[in-house]
Amino acid sequence: MIAFVAPGPLTQLTGGYIYDKQIVDGLRRLGQRAIVKGVSTRFPNPTSCDLRDAARALASIPDESVTIVDGLAGGAMPLQIEHEARRLRFVALIHHPLAHETGMSKRDAIRLWAHETFALQHVRHVVVTSPRTARLLTREYGVKRSRITCIEPGTDRRPLSRGTGRNSLLCVATLTPRKGHVTLIRALARAVRLDWHLTCLGSLDRDPVTVRRVRDEIRKGRLAQRVTLAGETASRARLQRYYDEADVFVLPTEYEGYGMAVAEAIASGLPVISTPTGAIPQLVGRDAGILVPSGDVTALANALTRVLDDGKVHARLRAGARRRRSALRTWTQTVREFAAVVRKVERT
Repeated sequence: MIAFVAPGPLTQLTGGYIYDKQIVDGLRRLGQRAIVKGVSTRFPNPTSCDLRDAARALASIPDESVTIVDGLAGGAMPLQIEHEARRLRFVALIHHPLAHETGMSKRDAIRLWAHETFALQHVRHVVVTSPRTARLLTREYGVKRSRITCIEPGTDRRPLSRGTGRNSLLCVATLTPRKGHVTLIRALARAVRLDWHLTCLGSLDRDPVTVRRVRDEIRKGRLAQRVTLAGETASRARLQRYYDEADVFVLPTEYEGYGMAVAEAIASGLPVISTPTGAIPQLVGRDAGILVPSGDVTALANALTRVLDDGKVHARLRAGARRRRSALRTWTQTVREFAAVVRKVERT
């Protein structure tokens, strides 16, 4: 049997949860018995009560089960993993290390690094979603490269975006410091002479401080009528409508393990304005978008102006995105590679 441990339901439409759900559903389609054990949504900052509940969840998993633990949970419960490591065949699934989250204090980063390092010592194997994360785990966490398998996300085959022709910008990301929403609003405040509207699709509940900062920037820039904070959606159909109605996808992220939202934008044939982190440079290439340094308001404003103000630039990047979409990985490939790791761990 396979057990999958993650904070909260897998129906949440963030990159990590989409990956997790695709893996669970795909393994089931391959005939595997896969169960999901949810732990508190407060992970990776659990309370003592949350940790006790997590320990009970692990204890309920049958002996010798391959137990895949999402990094949001695993990195924050190292002692619970150590306690069950002889009984369960743990696989750590790391989208990006917790200690590399933007906006945390140095003290919290050191604490999370120590917890993650300890937890990773007690797993049979580690799956990461990008080569960059594999390198980080080897260099900073002491994980041998032979214990790591990189399995990049797939993408759904989706229709090409029809757009609106009115410079509809779409940003799909939870409002946290790492995703760069403040930088985006400041950049757009420099492009008010142009016709555009921005929709930010992503949770407004996970980081209230960031949400307040973004709202303050919107107010300062007098952009209330031009920016919609749409919140999170649990509907794949609704998410698809947002991609279908967009003309440009923008994600000024400061750090990504992979960049699944960018891959979904390319799958929709959308021009991308983003940053060179994670797998985004490989996804976008030279012809599907413009990449600017993270946190650089001026560079982002210039890129937005180029794409919004010059129809030829927009058309060229859109054509590039439509060419690149055919080279994207499928979820079938991703699930097959993950199933191979499960078989390997079952034999150890």
